[in-house]
Amino acid sequence: MLFLVCLKSSKLRLYLNEVRIMTKLMDVDELARYLKLRRQTIYNWLHNKKIAGMKVGGVWRFDRREVDNWLKSRHQKSIS
Repeated sequence: MLFLVCLKSSKLRLYLNEVRIMTKLMDVDELARYLKLRRQTIYNWLHNKKIAGMKVGGVWRFDRREVDNWLKSRHQKSIS
């Protein structure tokens, strides 16, 4: 934590923003647990472009807010 004090305030804000963003990202295993699905289903959805994700360091990542919005939009379509 001491190294943070040495950073300029603009760099500190950038660092904290990156940490905040990364805490909202889920990998395939976390997403599968969150949706109560198998990992393979998530990979199938990615392959079929049914769900959006991004690769960070060769690992698929999913923004929790985007996933929640995607779920809400699918729920609304099924109600209509």
